[in-house]
Amino acid sequence: MEFEVYRAKDMELIEGCRRNDRQAQKRLYDRYASKLYALCCRYIKDKMEAEDVWITAFTKILNKIDQYTGEGNFEGWMRKIVVNESLSYLRKHKNMYLETDIEAADYEPDYQNLEAHLEAEDLMKMIEALPAGYRIVFNLYAIDGYSHKEIAEQLNISENTSKSQLSRARVALQKSLQNAEQDLLYKQKGYEPNR
Repeated sequence: MEFEVYRAKDMELIEGCRRNDRQAQKRLYDRYASKLYALCCRYIKDKMEAEDVWITAFTKILNKIDQYTGEGNFEGWMRKIVVNESLSYLRKHKNMYLETDIEAADYEPDYQNLEAHLEAEDLMKMIEALPAGYRIVFNLYAIDGYSHKEIAEQLNISENTSKSQLSRARVALQKSLQNAEQDLLYKQKGYEPNR
């Protein structure tokens, strides 16, 4: 029942935006801006650039709102526009495939201990710190649910490159988690971390 009420409110906003009703556009912006801006920030590190991309994406949402047929989730439809706009921005600025060589992780962190002390924000910071290519593929695959085939098509890379970037992202995240675990152990023993 709650979903139907929420969907009805969205349809009301959509209809208002289709009529170019400024109040409906503002309510749509207010309802989704923080969530969709955060989505931009997952792909684009610089907050000012992410804001520019978000504004461009929101403008596209308003311009293309007639193309939303009512089938499927409206937020999902907007998320796709935001992701596509973020990827387009990254392609234009050619900063999508920066990589660093990292050796394979041979140590697995104690996830139970970390889970008790790490916040979601800490994990997002680790993801944000990944090299651009790793971060983009990781976000698309692990968070947004794209397949390697879809990622390859979106980024104009091979499926194997997508798989490789994901694998390297996972290794880098394991290393970050290992460092966080070591820092936590130092703090628990009353020492300051070496970093």
